Amino acid sequence: MNAVPTDLHFDDLFRLDPDPWRTRTRWYELRKRALTLALLPRERYERACEPGCGAGETTAALAQRCNAVVASDASAAAVRQAGARLAPLANVQVTRARMPRDWPAGRFDLVVLGELGYYLSVEDLRTLALACRASLSADATVVACHWRRRAPDMLQSAHAVHAELARGLGMRSAARYEDDDFLLEAWTADTRSVAQREGLA
Repeated sequence: MNAVPTDLHFDDLFRLDPDPWRTRTRWYELRKRALTLALLPRERYERACEPGCGAGETTAALAQRCNAVVASDASAAAVRQAGARLAPLANVQVTRARMPRDWPAGRFDLVVLGELGYYLSVEDLRTLALACRASLSADATVVACHWRRRAPDMLQSAHAVHAELARGLGMRSAARYEDDDFLLEAWTADTRSVAQREGLA
């Protein structure tokens, strides 16, 4: 069994390379981010939570759809980079936080879990899902995206992570996309489809 990755593991990645996964330039990452945003059933959100924000590229995109975004990462190096990247955006707050221990206070109508779940033990993932559920507003959306292939620092598969999230959240899976590389899923407390919300169905 792989060991749980430490904060220093991710600090080392960001110190060696300010964009270790090429989230700013790689088409794979640009496409994945566009699909994640397209999967959100609402055009705008009041307050979003994005743990594991890395260098803040998805955070910057979320800031265009949300009145406020609370972003965090366990890596101090990542938080420094994200803070600098997002400093011009008044509606974004970036903090250092270790999940699930440091789940932020307050209510959220959007939570984005991007490439985070498989770095957690099964127990921590269950705790994260319950902390997330307790913080959600009545009409909230939770979206998760995870790499389907294997890497040495991953503790679980994408499918195992999403199954555990589904159990812990207790919400309806409203949308799902899967290809050879990643699994993307959105859960919502609202039973209506996008078309039904707009009076089309």
